Amino acid sequence: MRRLALVSALVALAAPALVQAQQFGAYAAIHGDQAFLSEPSKQTDAATVYLYRRASGGWEDVGTLNAPEHEGGDYFGRFIAVDDRSLIVGGTLFEESTGGVWIYRPSGGGWELDEMLRPDDVAQGDSFGRFGLLHDDLLFVSALGHNDGRGAVWVFHRGADGKWTQEAKLEPGDEAPEQEYFGWSMAFDGERFITGARQASRDLQNRGAAYVFQRDAPGNWRFVTRLALAEDESNPGDGFGSAVAWLDGQALVGVPGRNDGIGEVRSYQARGDSWTDGVTLSAPDRSGGARFGSTITVTDGEVWVGATGAGQSGRVYRFEYDAEAGEYSGVSKLSMSDGDVGDNFGSAITVAADVAIIGATGDDMRLGSAALFERTGGVWSQAEQLFGPDPVSMAALTAGEIACDGGTADQFPCSNVDIVSFLPLAEIGAGRGARTNDVWGWTDPDSGREYAIIGRTDGTSFIDVTDPASPVYLGNLPKTAGSRSNVWRDIKVYDNHAFIVADGAGQHGMQVFDLTRLRSVPNAPATFDADAQYDEIGSAHNIVINEETGFAYAVGVNSSGETCGGGLHMIDIRTPDMPTFAGCFADPNTGNSSTGYSHDAMCVLYDGPDREHAGKEICFGSNETALSIADVSDKSNPIPISTASYPNVGYAHQGWLTEDQKYFFMDDEGDEANAEEAGESLPGSRTLIWDVQDLDDPIMIKEHFGEALAIDHNLYIKGNLMYQSNNSSGLRILDVSDPENPEEVGFFDPVPWDDSVGFNGTWSNYPYFASGTIVISSRREGVFFLRHRPHDLVP
Repeated sequence: MRRLALVSALVALAAPALVQAQQFGAYAAIHGDQAFLSEPSKQTDAATVYLYRRASGGWEDVGTLNAPEHEGGDYFGRFIAVDDRSLIVGGTLFEESTGGVWIYRPSGGGWELDEMLRPDDVAQGDSFGRFGLLHDDLLFVSALGHNDGRGAVWVFHRGADGKWTQEAKLEPGDEAPEQEYFGWSMAFDGERFITGARQASRDLQNRGAAYVFQRDAPGNWRFVTRLALAEDESNPGDGFGSAVAWLDGQALVGVPGRNDGIGEVRSYQARGDSWTDGVTLSAPDRSGGARFGSTITVTDGEVWVGATGAGQSGRVYRFEYDAEAGEYSGVSKLSMSDGDVGDNFGSAITVAADVAIIGATGDDMRLGSAALFERTGGVWSQAEQLFGPDPVSMAALTAGEIACDGGTADQFPCSNVDIVSFLPLAEIGAGRGARTNDVWGWTDPDSGREYAIIGRTDGTSFIDVTDPASPVYLGNLPKTAGSRSNVWRDIKVYDNHAFIVADGAGQHGMQVFDLTRLRSVPNAPATFDADAQYDEIGSAHNIVINEETGFAYAVGVNSSGETCGGGLHMIDIRTPDMPTFAGCFADPNTGNSSTGYSHDAMCVLYDGPDREHAGKEICFGSNETALSIADVSDKSNPIPISTASYPNVGYAHQGWLTEDQKYFFMDDEGDEANAEEAGESLPGSRTLIWDVQDLDDPIMIKEHFGEALAIDHNLYIKGNLMYQSNNSSGLRILDVSDPENPEEVGFFDPVPWDDSVGFNGTWSNYPYFASGTIVISSRREGVFFLRHRPHDLVP
């Protein structure tokens, strides 16, 4: 099997493209030896349709199509349809979500734009062009947003001159609720048209319905029936009508959310003026979350059904149908050869003769891919895997330090912070679509060598930064087998071991990696395996370690094992490769769900001014809604000490103690965005300063507003300096020698092209190397190694 990917370039002075959810392979069409695949979900520029042609050695990419030039994104490629006379492409985001359909005609072996199609009664926000179906000289196009989200489908007829004229407009009726989303799926058998309305419930809970119309003569359409599950049978999330098809006079309707996401396909047969239930199709290996019925395609007497969650990566089931007997005679299944959790294989199915293209829109962090299958001797097998181009990446900066001079270092705004070096994602083991997240560091106690540990959405990178101007990427620890790539990964270190968790990742657990293995890595970069695995948790948002006591605290545990309400899941790691569960603590007075959920925490052997608690192990939790302080000295009997809320809570995110343990600086991740949504604006990133000299009565003494407005994310304190990662405004270094009056003394912005109050830019930083090297991760860019100057400000 070949992997056919379009090539991207490395550029030194450009912003990397936004890479999330581009959904390559979301829609496809096949015509003879040509194949067309879209990548519709680009919002910042024109989306793309990729053209392929079958040659003697396989399929070759031969070009691309974009909508004609215009400002803004367009979602070009929301659907694709093709025959001998026309190539038709929908784009819903065009002109502020008015939408449009572009018609191309054959020209010189390629395709030339002929016209743009859009009815006069389409308005801004209607998103015309969401789904489309071409059947001979009839074209059906939906606009889900039309009429307050009730939706509509327009029917066009192609004349002998190749021009399209409107023949009919199909709608769900005045009784339909808003956000019905009529037009979600389509099928036509030459006489009857069926379309799904995925929402189709007044409680707006995706119960779903499907509508059938009859074409009695050109231009003469009539409503036939509305299909739906009985009121006492339907459930929120059923998604009835997510996919539809016709087979031998039967209407097939996908219900992928049925039975806790197992999913099924219902069939209906017309009996005079009524429609009766027929056979219900289901996967032979039924499993929760499989979402069988997400897509349906009927071809050559077979029904192909997509189950985007089956086997975790998705499957397609092929049901053989005996028309003479009127029954199904067998079933087989297709899977993607290198399928991974969350790929959503089966999210689109296109079959023509001996070729099938099956989309996997969740592959590579939702960049998407498509598997191309070919049939030989009646057997379908995967021939190639198709990808869009990799996101454009910045080039490495390793030619020497770049001083912050005149307010910039290279292209990056700065003050008193120099670039020592930079490594892009492509050079630290990141897979396609991966991004960085948390960072930490390790100093080898024997050699003094310094190592950066970089979290990625798909694993963990290890980099020798002893010479930070020439960092050496040593290797990758992949995510736990069977887990899902996702945004969050967190790392801490104890006793020469890294402890790694991931959130939204399914059964990831806590990986334990012996860092002394980095002392000698032959043939770097290597692919490592974990030295131990702690499986009493599934996904966790963060890992907290108290190096003085040898206990780890998984926080935000939300799947599998003992979740501890999302609070402190305590783990004894004093024997690092044999971690054991030690207990739970969660304060139900905190957390959005009142379970004591902790987003992050800091646990210390207390030696602060409140002598009542001297020598005890104290944890300071940033618990979504409040600050939580607890005594966890006795893991079998942890004791809450206090909780404290504060004005305008958005999301209590993370915090760190000053070294004298008198003050706790806390980030709120939600306040800046909340203010923006309310039409207000904070003067800068808000940091909460708590006086915790009396642990029983913490007092928020000040809100500090930074020099730039961005979402504050992770902060750490070393001596009298606070190092704060603030998403799109970068690393901010503050002098906190007067804790009640912090003063910014340096900054570095890795994303000067983005000043939004959003989640781009720097995730975290690690300032604790004795050399003064500061490590910062920038989500879509890679990892920067920096130095703060002037050095006389560093204690």
